[in-house]
Amino acid sequence: MHAIRQHEFGGPDVLRLEQVPDPVPAGGQVRIRVAAAGVHRLDGALRAGTGFPPGHEPTLPMTPGREVAGVVDTVGEGVDAAWIGVTVVTHLGPGGSGGYAELAVADVGRLYRLPTGRHAHRRRRDRHRAHGGGRAGPGDIGPDDVAAVTSAAGGMAAVLLQGVRGAGARAVGLAGGADRLEVARGFGAQTVVDYRRNGWLDELVAAEPRLTVVLDGVGGDIGRRLHAALPAGGRMVRFSGDRDDYPGTAEVRDLLGPWMQERLQTFERDSLAAAADGRRVPVVGSTFPLARAADAHRALENRTTTGKVVLVP
Repeated sequence: MHAIRQHEFGGPDVLRLEQVPDPVPAGGQVRIRVAAAGVHRLDGALRAGTGFPPGHEPTLPMTPGREVAGVVDTVGEGVDAAWIGVTVVTHLGPGGSGGYAELAVADVGRLYRLPTGRHAHRRRRDRHRAHGGGRAGPGDIGPDDVAAVTSAAGGMAAVLLQGVRGAGARAVGLAGGADRLEVARGFGAQTVVDYRRNGWLDELVAAEPRLTVVLDGVGGDIGRRLHAALPAGGRMVRFSGDRDDYPGTAEVRDLLGPWMQERLQTFERDSLAAAADGRRVPVVGSTFPLARAADAHRALENRTTTGKVVLVP
């Protein structure tokens, strides 16, 4: 099969397409013929060698990629053969887990079946009957909140902004450039602010003086300034990879750590159910052939992508 391999840590150019042996699923595993592999900002940090806790760097060479969608084509010992031919999605695990490839192996216990159109329609109908339209929001966000989402033209933002609106809260999108602000509006942002402009924070505070929540995937100076702008009792949820303490009184919760790992499968199940019944509409805005994984990383790091970024073998 073809797979992306990296033999050293570094910039996007370390990602190279190579021919490697087909993987063989071990006991309790399946093999997936990959239709799409997700690309995240965290993948760039892992590629550079900065996204791992000290002492937990993977053995090189490795094939990056932590999430895939595709069809099961082979099962390992002890796995029901009925899985063969099933369309699934899965999180493969941390670090270099083999997702940037034509074939990938995964533990059967981490698989999620994708519902067929008929099943999705039934789930959507039943969910709307049970919940009055399926309104729901992420975490503890409610109608009294004003929630700002950074990198608001990205794939995560599409889901977060829908969740904020679904919870009855006011949604604010922060992004760089007029075109990306329009994308954020399309995702549901009611107020948009360009954080590349001078005075952007003053503009945000003037437009939304009741800001209570920040959902931040950018970090750095932008993350610190947004945290400082939150009032006492405000909340920041970080998925930027920042680990620094921020000054100020607002709560900070890091998703990329033990708190998330303990809840990951619950979030996965809830998110897929919400996609199946129409409460969340994921937006795939940027696709790249598998061979252009390096280009996908560059585009993501340069913030020229919109929506979810995927590699297609």
